[in-house]
Amino acid sequence: MKLFIQYPKCSTCRKAAKWLQDNNIEVEVRHIVEANPTAEELDVWIDRSGLEVQKFFNTSGKVYKENNLKDVVKTASREELVKLLASDGMLVKRPLLVGDDFVLVGFKEEDWQNVKL
Repeated sequence: MKLFIQYPKCSTCRKAAKWLQDNNIEVEVRHIVEANPTAEELDVWIDRSGLEVQKFFNTSGKVYKENNLKDVVKTASREELVKLLASDGMLVKRPLLVGDDFVLVGFKEEDWQNVKL
């Protein structure tokens, strides 16, 4: 079963959840603040996604902006960035859809349609 990590108040997460429901795709739902991804999970998911660790940051979020992470993200090591992401669910870009052989970050309908769910 796929893991759908979301923040229920996020409009993009709600769109993604509706898309999953409309396409009859069963997922295990996880609230990103109540059960933030661990550093270990993030390490695996970043590798599986094929994306750079920076793509996992919610750059439009309040926590990201308040802590001036724009410059930190450019210079910190992957290990430091993963620890930072694991420290606060609001730093993680959402929604995340995690499968056995893919990880989708954010919701772009065409990307989700192109993955075998």
